[in-house]
Amino acid sequence: MEFFMPMIPPTCTHQEHQVSVIHGKPVFYNPPELDAAKAKLQAHLARHAPAEKYERGVRLLVKWCFPITGKHQDGEYKTTRPDTDNLNKLLKDCMTALGFWKDDALVASEIIEKFWAKVPGIYIRIEEV
Repeated sequence: MEFFMPMIPPTCTHQEHQVSVIHGKPVFYNPPELDAAKAKLQAHLARHAPAEKYERGVRLLVKWCFPITGKHQDGEYKTTRPDTDNLNKLLKDCMTALGFWKDDALVASEIIEKFWAKVPGIYIRIEEV
């Protein structure tokens, strides 16, 4: 399975959970930006959800294509934040919620890349291993 979702990729990541103390106990919550990023990803991913969940190990290839800024060139690697592991954590959580696989532990291999691109979006390929 492979697809491209044209969009400006969210830059808010799973690392941005917040904590506050209520009655002396820590309570974790998502800031509005993280909820918006999750909603955006789920809206774009929903149309690509498979009819049946993957139930065996998979390789996940993700290419994050960010809008070109400054003097960057189309296809140039993006070496600034956000980190690829944080981007992919939120993406995999959204894919799990939408039924791409039984559990994201089935992702046995990941290839994650970030680029500057004339056409921003997220390219995803899933293949069984």
